[in-house]
Parts: sequence; C-alpha cells; structure tokens
Amino acid sequence: MNRPIENPGAMDLPGMVAGRLSPEACAVNFTDARPPLNARQALIEAERCYYCYNAPCIEACPTGIDIPHFIQRIAQENNRGAAETILESNVLGGMCARVCPTENLCEGACVRQTNESKPVEIGLLQRFATDAYFAAPGAPMFSRAEATGRRIAVVGAGPAGLSCAHRLAMLGHEVVVHEARSKPGGLNEYGLARYKTPDGFAQREIEWLLSIGGIEVRCGQQLGRDFTLASLTEAYDAVFLGMGLAGVNALGVSEQLLDGLRAAVDFIADVRQASDLSQVPVGRKVVVIGGGMTAVDAAVQAKKLGAREVTMVYRRGARAMSASAYEQQWAQINGVTIRHWGAPREVLGQDGVVSGVVFAVTRDEDGRLVETGETFTLEADMVLKAIGQSFVAEPLDITLALEKGRIATDASGQTSHPKIWAGGDCRAGGLDLTVEAVEHGKQAAIAIDAALRT
Repeated sequence: MNRPIENPGAMDLPGMVAGRLSPEACAVNFTDARPPLNARQALIEAERCYYCYNAPCIEACPTGIDIPHFIQRIAQENNRGAAETILESNVLGGMCARVCPTENLCEGACVRQTNESKPVEIGLLQRFATDAYFAAPGAPMFSRAEATGRRIAVVGAGPAGLSCAHRLAMLGHEVVVHEARSKPGGLNEYGLARYKTPDGFAQREIEWLLSIGGIEVRCGQQLGRDFTLASLTEAYDAVFLGMGLAGVNALGVSEQLLDGLRAAVDFIADVRQASDLSQVPVGRKVVVIGGGMTAVDAAVQAKKLGAREVTMVYRRGARAMSASAYEQQWAQINGVTIRHWGAPREVLGQDGVVSGVVFAVTRDEDGRLVETGETFTLEADMVLKAIGQSFVAEPLDITLALEKGRIATDASGQTSHPKIWAGGDCRAGGLDLTVEAVEHGKQAAIAIDAALRT
C-alpha cells in the first residue's frame, strides 16, 4: 500500500483530532478497495467458468443467483443479460458484488476452488455486469404488474426493506417505506467501509431500485416516535419490519463516560457521511475490540485517516473470528495489528478521556474460553467497540414472539402476528449479511402477495 503524504502538524497530537492527513491524502487512501475488472479481464475470467450443471455456487448464494448463466452471458458479451440474471434474483446485486464475503459463499463453493485453490472471481464478474448495466441502463429492466389496490408498510430502508418494497411494487402493490435516518440505504449507506462503496454507489443503486415506481420513502420517520406498529397494521394491508439492530453490545465491564470511547458502527457512519474525510476525528493510538467485519472496517478506516497505531483485539483465535480470512488479511496489509486471545477487563481513563484498555489473556480449554490470570494493557486515545449489535424491542407496541432476542418468524418471514413479516438482521436465525437480508425481503414480499390474494 502506498503511504500518502502525512500532515506532520497533526500526526503526533494525542487524543481524537481531525486533520491527521490532508484531504488529498485521504482521497488516495479511500479509493476503491478492489478495482473493477475491465472488459478484457472480465472475458478472460468468465472463460474460466465450467458452467456446471447443479452448480454448487448457486446453492451457496443466499439469493440463488444463476451464477453460471450470468457468467456465460458475460462471455457472450451480453452484459445487460448478465445483469438481468443477477438483479432478478438480487435487486441489490451491485452492492452485494462489492461487500459479500464471496470467499465464504459462492467462490468458496466453486469447483475450481476445490481443484485449483483459485475460484472463478464471481464477485468481480457480478460487479462488472451490474456496473456495465448501471452505466447505461437503457430501457427499464423491470415493470409493475397490474395495480392490486393493496398498500403495504415497510419499516426500515435497509437491504431487507428495499428488497421487499421492490418485489411488492413489481407485484402491483403500493408501498410506503418508513426510515428513521435522513437517507435510505441502512447498512449499505451507513454501516460499510467507505473504501468498499466509493462515489455514492449506494444511493445511485437505490435511485435505480425506486425507479420502478409504486414506492414512497419517508425519511426521518422513527417507529415509536412518529408512528406505532398498531397504527401501521390498521392503515395498511400488511407490514414488513426491516429495522436492523439498533443496540450496541456492552463490553461486559464497567464503562466510564469517556471521550474517545465509542461504538465502531457510529465511527463508520461518520466516515461514510463525511463531506471532508480529513475532518473526521481519529485517535493517534486506536484500539478496536472485536473480530468481525465491522471491527475490520473500523480499524482499517482509522488507519486510513492517519492513526499511528491501530490494534484489533479478539478474545479467541484467528479461526474463530467472524471476519473472513480475506478481511483479516486486508486489515494487516493496511497496517492494523491483530491480537488474539484477549478479553477486555477495564477501560482506562484520565480527566474524562480514554487512555487505554486492560485485557485478560484467554485460552481455549475444552471448548470453553477461560482466562489465564495474566493481563496486558494497550494505551489508546480512541477505543472502538465492535462486539456485535442487538435488537431493541422497545419501539414495538405490539407483542411479537422473540427468539434469542430477535423477532421469530417462519421460513417466509411471517411473525406471530398475521399481518406482520420481518427480515434482515432483526429476524432471528440469520447470518447478518446484506445478501441474506435481500433474500429475506424478497421472500417476505412473495409471501405477503400470496396472503393478500387468498
């Protein structure tokens, strides 16, 4: 990685400060993490596909994209046909091509991965096809069925809610999406590293999705403050909940109110929404607690904003981390130190400002995580908590059955209430992946349509 020119005046300042790097240096740091394939590269890569019958990559894709079919279309230089195959199964296929852990999904199941340890670059081919389509969409790809006169409310304009809304609109229903934030997109807009989705792609994809018509998005509308679930069930024929996870898990130790101690998801949102990246405050020594993709996104972005030292600490070993092997390697390539076998025991502070974290050394003992009695301390002027999020049920004024703290549903997404469906991260039993949220929304829409037609 080429190191951009630093700002000597800010690099050595302690605490959370802005301007550690210049705007120009930040622009260099936050360019596209994985440059797209060009047309020649895409053709060469497409020819590597065996076009398997009963392809394992299809089974591994949560949205069931016919992967050999779209790759064959690329090989035939029919990019619109390739994009149509992708988008009819996954309406947010452009974003998923950028952020899906393909190494654990389709590419992990690729026959070439088994035979050669080098799978077909399915994610990059998917991005090539969808990017080509969005660059010159031409005639509308999808149209609406005859109007049904039915109205459905969607709570949350994240991947699940948008996917549900689009499929309902295709089926002829009118949809009103209620979104608490100022922009739609949910995780895709606020929760992913900026270098994964540069140039405002999330909003461009949403604009295309909404162009089908029949979908009204009302931003700044929060469940429990601006409307109730009971009011939605009275005013609409059905309701879909795609609210995501609003709670941030606690560290399990005493947490003082200290400047510099914050949730990683809030830091990521600040970076994504910043008009000038150089003005996002970041610490000189940053500690990120957690081992998932959110932890990696936060840690790498802190480094790219000019932090001198960034350390991720996870309580178990590398294999237990929910961040993929690719994401772990990406963090290390970008200068992040990953320390395993450490559980937070105390957050240190001085004069109201975070100064470090004490960790207990841990080990695996017959499948149980135990502390050895040893500790180590990391100095820090910024500590980011990335140990997961939780569903907040308080806004629900209608009691819904829960399972392990999230909304319980059947396979179609229907909850214990006959008019309410749910999907995405707020739904119990999921993988917490964008691609799965899209599938939840799609399948719920199909189920809602069937229920309204009976």
